Formats: sequence, structure tokens, C-alpha cells
Amino acid sequence: MQCLKFQRLILKFGAVSCRSFASSTAEPLTIVKEEDGIRRITLNNPRKRNALSLNMLNTLKENISKDVDSEKLRVIVLSANGPVFSAGHDLKELMSFNDRSKHTEVFSLCSEVMELIQNVPVPVLCQVEGLATAAGCQLVATCDIAIASENATFCTPGVNVGLFCSTPAVALGRSVPKKLALEMLFTGEVISAQRALMHGLVSRVVPKDDLNKETDEMLKKICNNSRSVMALGKSTFYRQITKDTHSAYKDTSCVMVDNLGLKDGKEGLAAFNEKRKPTWGHTFE
Repeated sequence: MQCLKFQRLILKFGAVSCRSFASSTAEPLTIVKEEDGIRRITLNNPRKRNALSLNMLNTLKENISKDVDSEKLRVIVLSANGPVFSAGHDLKELMSFNDRSKHTEVFSLCSEVMELIQNVPVPVLCQVEGLATAAGCQLVATCDIAIASENATFCTPGVNVGLFCSTPAVALGRSVPKKLALEMLFTGEVISAQRALMHGLVSRVVPKDDLNKETDEMLKKICNNSRSVMALGKSTFYRQITKDTHSAYKDTSCVMVDNLGLKDGKEGLAAFNEKRKPTWGHTFE
């Protein structure tokens, strides 16, 4: 009932389609900061509960994909301003579209953004505070790593308003056991951060006051590793996870050989043997 009431609020006060800068005084839909190889993307539309409108999705696509092949970029972090991480699709926007082509555009673009997150060559981490619902929950499930505060909650309540969360189910069903996924999809009930952690929807749950510290520590560990080795490993992981065991081992055995041939692969083993810190080149040489 909690999530159903929330969705009704979205219908009443939900986001409408707007440009990133509808006027000279409008706030940007996202805030992007990049420093020391870390790109921080913050959803910045709390008044609309950070809904994934067409403009928000296009903005996220641009933010994530920009200079993604640069050796300077090491990791991407998604977070949000306000009490709601993301309310998912902008239901009011969907209701305002009168033709099927616009609906197709919304869901196709959302799927493109989700696939982009797993296809970029660097880890994508999300920092979750508050409620992540429907496509917002899908966004959490899609990221490589998710760190949540103790007060974070998750649900896929589309069924309660007549719009089953079929696309969120793709990411959700690949993150949690089938029976929990279907419970969430059939009832729309909210699950706690601890239950999300128990079943693999998030990686870690920490006290609210420790969320930034825990995230920064994770980012530091990631940035200490070779970009090229992580890129090879990430692409291989998502490719092999859908294969049968024999095919997965055949694929990954070849990748291990390729990894040994990388300059950073050789450097890492040499540094281990010589008991020193490796000096990464972050290239695919």
C-alpha cells in the first residue's frame, strides 16, 4: 500500500516532459563532477522525485557515455539529490503521449541506458539513499555495484497502477532469486535495504552517515586497479553469465590467456613477484 500511495502521488504531482534547462533559472537534471578518474553523476530533480523522463534518460545517456574510452576515466558513480533515489518512469509524461511511437521511444531509450551501464568499460556504482521504485529500482539492479543506506527501500509497483514492470523485471530477475522478483512484481510491496542485501539487489548496506565514506573507500579500491584489466573482466563477466557452464569456461579460459598477454597483466604479476606496487599503463597493449 505504501508504494501504491506513492505512485498515486507521482500521478498527481509527477514530472512532466521538460528540457534540461527549461528556463534560465531551471536547475540541471543532473550534476556531473569528474576528478581523479571518478565521474560522479547526481540525479538532480528531487521536486519530480528524479523521475526517468525522456529528458532525464537522454541526459544520463550523455553523462555516462561522454569520453567513456578515455584512459583517465576509471569509475562512474550514480547518486541522487532528495529523499527519493528515483521514482522510475515519469507516469504523467507517459499519460501525456497520445501515440505508441512516443511510448516506444521512452522504453527503448531506457533499455539503451541500462545496457550502456553494463557495456561501458569502467565499473558503474550507485549510491542509494531513500526510495528506488520501478525503473529506479531497475537502475540500481543494473549497476555493477550498489551501496545503500539503511533507510533505502526498493519496489516495483507498476502492477498496482496497471503498468506491469516488465522492463525493470529484466534487471531485477538477474539480480535476485526468481521468487523474490515475482513477489515484488506481483505485489508492488516495498522491501528494506537489509532484505535487498540479503537477496543480492545491493552490495552493501551502511548507516546513512557512513554512506559517502563507504562509497569513497570502494572507489579508491577500484581506482587502484588497472583500467584495462577491469574493462576486460567486466565485458567478460556479462558475456559469460548468460552462457551454459561449459561455454562460459571455454570463453573465460581464452580471456585469461588474453589477460596474461596484456602489458598490465605482465606488470601486475611482475610487481607481485617483486613485492612492489604495480605501475599500471591502463592500456590494451
